[in-house]
Amino acid sequence: MPGLLLDTLRGKQGGRKPVWLMRQAGRYLPEYRALRAEKGGFLELVYDSEAAAEITLQPIRRFGFDGAILFSDILIVPHALGQDLQFLAGEGPHLSPPLVDAALDSLEAVPERFDPIYRTVQLVREQLGPDTTMLGFAGSPWTVATYMIAGQGSRDQHLARAMAYRDPQAVQAILDKVIEVTVEYLAGQIEAGAEAVQLFDSWAGSLAPDQFERWVIAPNARIVAAIGERFPDVPVIGFPKGSGEKLPAYARETGVDAVGVDETVDPVWAARELPDGMPVQGNFDPLLLLAGGEALEQRARHILDAFAGRPHVFNLGHGIDKETPIAHVERLLSVIRES
Repeated sequence: MPGLLLDTLRGKQGGRKPVWLMRQAGRYLPEYRALRAEKGGFLELVYDSEAAAEITLQPIRRFGFDGAILFSDILIVPHALGQDLQFLAGEGPHLSPPLVDAALDSLEAVPERFDPIYRTVQLVREQLGPDTTMLGFAGSPWTVATYMIAGQGSRDQHLARAMAYRDPQAVQAILDKVIEVTVEYLAGQIEAGAEAVQLFDSWAGSLAPDQFERWVIAPNARIVAAIGERFPDVPVIGFPKGSGEKLPAYARETGVDAVGVDETVDPVWAARELPDGMPVQGNFDPLLLLAGGEALEQRARHILDAFAGRPHVFNLGHGIDKETPIAHVERLLSVIRES
């Protein structure tokens, strides 16, 4: 029998709301910090299947979340496409050569870099109980392309956005390759045991409406269609962070099975404007989880009430902050499970 989370993503609505948190496997947990101190850097952990599986399982053991999200990173795709990937202390990820001044066809693909990720999924699925859903993921093409073009993250994705206006054919070629590889990457995760997958579009909100249609909606629709054709029973969650009023169009036009809602969106508005019956996920502010207090409980109940009329997966509006106290997570879970 599928677990509560998988049932909800398939459109069923019951009593208790399932819950998992973006970045739930990671730096806010002391057991993660201990393992990282023993094993080394972030990328080394991602490619160590046994360590990555242990990290994926840590929050399940501690909190009993309804879903286990694969411990990995969205930049594994450009790494497999042949860009060099480094995570530098205090600076974040760096990809080289940046495609703003290097040709896509100069890269030499290394598809075997996906193999340890698939092994992680397999190891986790073997250790999860039947009621806990194994979640795979990948970055959406636009967000992945912004890193590939600039070689690093930025506040406004200036280089990628300018290149999309200046040379849309070159950007389209990058996205086409990312789409192709992402479909195979997600398929590999599903074959290894992932029961649902999420597409993270962290930088979707930086685009103008016509650009959003071309670089966010259209590429995600291609991935969703390809996964749906090969794995019709596997739900795809789309998370276009920052999309605001473009969220209903994204939900309708991409074909996703469920849509993630970030913390800037009014849940009452989202419940009214999103397609009837579509499962939603979100949208508690990770900074409120960090701050705690009575406002934490009030906001959690407000979100639960707002989405009471449709299938709802309780989650954050983005990833959990590394300084979040364990007690605040426990308090949030108590509100959700008692409601």
